[in-house]
Amino acid sequence: MSGVVGVGGRARDAQGTWLVDQRAARWLRYAAAFYGVAWAVHTGDHVGRGLGVVTPEVAVLGSTVAVLQLAAVGAVFARWRWAPLAAVAIGFPDAVGIAAVHLLPHWSAFSDAFPGSHGTGVTTFSWFAAILEIVGALAFGFAGLYAWRRIAPVAESQ
Repeated sequence: MSGVVGVGGRARDAQGTWLVDQRAARWLRYAAAFYGVAWAVHTGDHVGRGLGVVTPEVAVLGSTVAVLQLAAVGAVFARWRWAPLAAVAIGFPDAVGIAAVHLLPHWSAFSDAFPGSHGTGVTTFSWFAAILEIVGALAFGFAGLYAWRRIAPVAESQ
């Protein structure tokens, strides 16, 4: 297969992209799907707890990151050339961010701390949902790094 159909139905050459390495493409797709599901579970927990229990800073930050997360996951399934780089750029910082916001004790307005939380609706499921998304974000970042590194020799030889 010399080309793939890109966004908008335009054909483009897949040579030199992550799509050439089927294993890397498969891992990135699996990681993107897992990350998307983990995002939905974590977001569902926030909706269940009520958006009024988080600070405006957490709500704005979470909403902004959600747009970037969904765009990066969409880029993988749209077979965008830069999808592995997007996975790295979103996955790793998101994992650190979720851990900082939820797993550390309260530290700022950007905190929705689970340790010591009272009256915010935090349950065992909240912990599960946050940790699931952290794992999903790390998997997405590592899959993106793997796919990106697999195409580097192809790109350098051209």
